[in-house]
Amino acid sequence: MANLKLIYHYLITHFFKLCLLPLIALVAATKASRLTQEDFQHVWFHLLQNLLTLTILFAVFTFGSTVYFLTRPRPVYLVDYSCHLPPAHQKITVQKIRDNLNKNLEINPSLRSQSDESSMDFFYRVLERSGLGEETYIPDALHCVPALQTIAAAREETEQVIFDAIDNLLANTKVNTSEIGIIILNSSTFNPTPSLSAMVVNKYKLRSSIKSINLGGMGCSAGVIAIDLAKDLLQVHKNTYALVVSTENISRNAYAGDNKSMIVANCLFRLGGAAILLSNKPGDRRCSKYKLLHTVRTHTGADDKSFRCVQQEDDEKGITGISLTKDITSVAGRTITKNIATLGPLVLPVSEKLLFFKTYMHKKYFNDKIKHYVPDFKGAIDHFCIHAGGRALIDELEKNLGLSPVDVEPSRSTLHRFGNTSSSSIWYELAYTEAKGRMKKGNKAWQIALGSGFKCNSAVWVALRNVNPSVNSPWEHCIDKYPVKLDL
Repeated sequence: MANLKLIYHYLITHFFKLCLLPLIALVAATKASRLTQEDFQHVWFHLLQNLLTLTILFAVFTFGSTVYFLTRPRPVYLVDYSCHLPPAHQKITVQKIRDNLNKNLEINPSLRSQSDESSMDFFYRVLERSGLGEETYIPDALHCVPALQTIAAAREETEQVIFDAIDNLLANTKVNTSEIGIIILNSSTFNPTPSLSAMVVNKYKLRSSIKSINLGGMGCSAGVIAIDLAKDLLQVHKNTYALVVSTENISRNAYAGDNKSMIVANCLFRLGGAAILLSNKPGDRRCSKYKLLHTVRTHTGADDKSFRCVQQEDDEKGITGISLTKDITSVAGRTITKNIATLGPLVLPVSEKLLFFKTYMHKKYFNDKIKHYVPDFKGAIDHFCIHAGGRALIDELEKNLGLSPVDVEPSRSTLHRFGNTSSSSIWYELAYTEAKGRMKKGNKAWQIALGSGFKCNSAVWVALRNVNPSVNSPWEHCIDKYPVKLDL
């Protein structure tokens, strides 16, 4: 059955080459064989008699071509990107977490009477089944006992992540900061004044005409939103670079209460961030890694359940945290479906579109009980970068999209090695694919991220060459250990 489907896809995809082109060539050859010298003389005479018409047609063609080339979308190139690799002393293990919690109880015995024992058990159960390994990172502020949840500590964490990623990116690309015309920075829960994008402008002395944008409160999918916004700005501003920075702060936002719906975030979120350099300069194509093909954004926030399924709020004791409701799984599934329905026609081959249309018509007019046809995206996409939001999310997308273990390997490995680094996780996954030597010229990579609101956003890239990992890749010293087998 699989072989028959493969043959079907090949025939439909190459129908024009296999059938129409030979037919056109045959007809043209037949016609050409019948032409005589008198026919050619007649055509030449006809052209000489209609010079005015030819001149007008040529002018219209020239004008139309000029308008097309001036108004067509500018290509957006991904020159390079860099993911932050925290220092070794910031690694955290399950045992270290237990030790820190016990030390907190020793320092402040009153916490023992206030804490719920079942909540602690729940925390450890979720942590053990989360898919995270023993080498993820947390900031220095959370290594302290008691934890430092101050503005100063949060700034220190954010500066460490952002500046390290940008420094490495600039070192690898050799781009002068004076050439950067756009800076977009996204951080969902930490948005001080001055803004974090202003902090970058100050640190790197970016020019006064810089288009500086700071995105806040947009969750784990904000990285793709930032790319989409940069794409739009690069259509307006010629010959410039856009610097996109994606990060999240956990020093200030670690939850210290015992509400189970808020404890889950503590189990998953870890330290990380990424800096990405985009360009619309035609000359940068030859030195860039990827070209941006599509971005698709889906927002289901008009629905109350979607809006409230991930929310920052205070618990019963007034302690602030990120609450995840039981509706999140169904909301995520519905939002992903809508996003895929929009992306599919842009990337799927004709063969898959025909199968989807056939099933849709059969379901609508003949048998509404048959299942929707799930398109085979592997015929159009070579690499999948699914947001490492948690083991359950990766499992669900693997099942619904019909992916293989190799397809979701970058996501599972990123979750194990770095945890959920929020909006930057899709860049650690792309770096994993490069480090494994799998990204070949012409390959397409699909980044798909989900976040509060509720949103599902996608970006599709095509590799412009065989892509090797950049210097100081986050996987540089550990890629040979992966993938790992987990017994959960």
